[in-house]
Amino acid sequence: MDKQKIQKLDAALVKASKKIKVLNTLAWPVGTEEKFLDGWRKGKPQLPDIKIEPPNVKSNVDVLDAIVKQCTQEDPVEKFLAETALSYANAGRMLMHVGTPDFTKYSIKIYGRPDAIYKLQGLTGVDGAKFFLDVTDKLIGNPNIQPTETDISATDFAGWLKAEVDEFFQYDSVEVMVDQKLSSKALAGATRIRVRGSAVFSQLDKDQLLYHEAFVHTATQLNGRKQLNLQSLGLGAPRTTRTQEGIAVMAELITNSIDISRLRRIALRVIAVKMALDGADFIDLFKFFLEAGQSEEESVKSAQRIFRGGAVKGGVVFTKDAVYLQGLLEVHTFLRLAIRDNQPNLMRNLFAGRLTMADALRLNPLFESGWLIPPTYMPTWASDLRRLAAMMAYSAFIGNVKLDKMYLNRYIEGEEEIKAQAEL
Repeated sequence: MDKQKIQKLDAALVKASKKIKVLNTLAWPVGTEEKFLDGWRKGKPQLPDIKIEPPNVKSNVDVLDAIVKQCTQEDPVEKFLAETALSYANAGRMLMHVGTPDFTKYSIKIYGRPDAIYKLQGLTGVDGAKFFLDVTDKLIGNPNIQPTETDISATDFAGWLKAEVDEFFQYDSVEVMVDQKLSSKALAGATRIRVRGSAVFSQLDKDQLLYHEAFVHTATQLNGRKQLNLQSLGLGAPRTTRTQEGIAVMAELITNSIDISRLRRIALRVIAVKMALDGADFIDLFKFFLEAGQSEEESVKSAQRIFRGGAVKGGVVFTKDAVYLQGLLEVHTFLRLAIRDNQPNLMRNLFAGRLTMADALRLNPLFESGWLIPPTYMPTWASDLRRLAAMMAYSAFIGNVKLDKMYLNRYIEGEEEIKAQAEL
């Protein structure tokens, strides 16, 4: 390992990536969604007219490309630096092409497609989304499943969240602020978590956003910033998005913080990204979300997320929303394999900074040697390997049960069969 070379490239990567701000660049002007809804309610819906100014990041992209060329692929740290630099370079190229088909080309390079096939499984993210929607469609309207009440203001929610993060992040200060421009309900960085000012929250939202945004996204970035030998582990590199969102959604599941509406939102977005890639426009997606049971306000926000590329038709799509479900499937399987192969330490690696699952494997010897340090902040569900190992082992076993061969009345039949066998 050439430590001097790595230190130089690491510092250059951190500096060159600073101007490449994906979500900030793609934010829609305040009031755009309200203007669309006003026309919709009057029976005259019009496609939003979005103008996004491409950022001047050409020099940053050039520096990032130069970093890639200097890295030796055989060295795990240099490979990490090369992959991260390329990720930011592609994000820069994506932003420079807002409103054009090339925007989508680079978005797919970074986040992938929802219909990409998992070779060893023979399924796609769209297949997974359709499965969840088929199951939950049957549950919608069931009187035994109470609707989720949203009655907590953004200000009250932000105050509660601030108290929680102050208690968890003992050695760092994390700001919580209300942001009127945000399209997501909440968005977390290393030192700041933003909450959408127009949103109204539920009790379930509290745990869901706490475990998802604060205890995963903020925690991993703060942990990464404490890596003195590899500062770029503290960057929110676009290439780590799938793993990050996979861990975060898994956190919701493990802590029982997710509800049926949230699960459906994730699945619907995957289908919507595919529809947009196939030519659906903003109004088509708005109607799709509306017909799926979302409110007008949430439907316009959901459609807006997918057209954050500066165009609202013609297949110019921001494909990031496809990664949530794909990431969940990949992270869950990764951890099952880690437990099976007696490597529970890989979960620790995933929280030590912003890494992909491949990074967690390639860099593991450096964690073992102490060159990379373990995470300072980990939520209980991830840090207690006794419980996590038991859960993953059970998950691996239960995956062998084939529900397509089962039906509820089979339990009545089975009871009678047991009685008959006992009398023999």
